[in-house]
Amino acid sequence: MLAIRRAAERGCTTRDWLDSRHTFSFGDYVDRRHSGFRALRVVNEDRVVPGGGFAEHGHRDMEIVTYVIQGTLAHKDSLGNGSVIRPGDVQRMSAGLGIRHSEFNPSDSEPVHFLQLWIVPGELGLPASYEQRAFAPDTKANRFCLIASQDGREESVVVHQNAAIFAASVAPDAIVGHALAPGRFGWLQVVSGAIDVNGQRLSVGDGAGISQEKTLRLRSTSGASEVVLFDLA
Repeated sequence: MLAIRRAAERGCTTRDWLDSRHTFSFGDYVDRRHSGFRALRVVNEDRVVPGGGFAEHGHRDMEIVTYVIQGTLAHKDSLGNGSVIRPGDVQRMSAGLGIRHSEFNPSDSEPVHFLQLWIVPGELGLPASYEQRAFAPDTKANRFCLIASQDGREESVVVHQNAAIFAASVAPDAIVGHALAPGRFGWLQVVSGAIDVNGQRLSVGDGAGISQEKTLRLRSTSGASEVVLFDLA
C-alpha cells in the first residue's frame, strides 16, 4: 500500500533568502495528519539564494542527513567541522547531547537546492558526531545505492537507528527494484523527474509512505529521475 503525499500539499516556509517545502510538520507548519513516518521526522526540500543561509542554531537527539541536489552548501559546527557539501555528497550529523551549526550558500551566483532529512535516533543522549561521504554518479545509476545505514556497511554514513537510506538515478524506462523484509516500511521521495512505483505515478517533490509491500518496482516515466528511499523498522 502506498500513501502518497503530493508535492503541492506540503507545508511551506518562505523568506527573502529561503524557499522550504515541508513533507511533515516543521517549525511553524503543523499538520497532525503528517507529523512523520515511523522514525522519519523531517523531509524538507530547501532552496537558498546565493549568500543566504541558516545562522548558527542548536539541535539535540536527532540524526540529520543532508543531500545536496544542485549547488553547494557550506557547513560549520561546534565540533570544529567545516565543509562544503556538493551534489553526490551525503552529510550525517548526529546531534546527540547537543550540537550547534550553521549552513549557508557560499556561492555569489548559484542557488543551492538540497534535502534535509531528520530521523529519530534509537538511543537518546549519544555523543554528537559528524560524517560526510561522496558517492560517484555511477554508484546510483539504475540501482539503489546505500548512502546511510545503522552499521555503516558499503561505505555508507552511519545513522543511529534501525534504518537505511538509498538513492537511485533511474534512466528512462529502466526498472529498479527493492525488496522490503517482513515488518519493514518504506518512504520514497522523488528528487527529480517522475516515476511509476508499483503502478502509482509520483512526480518531482512527491513522497509516499509504503507498507505491506514485499517489493518495490520503479520505472522512470519522465526522462532521467532521481529518488531517495528510506527502509524503516
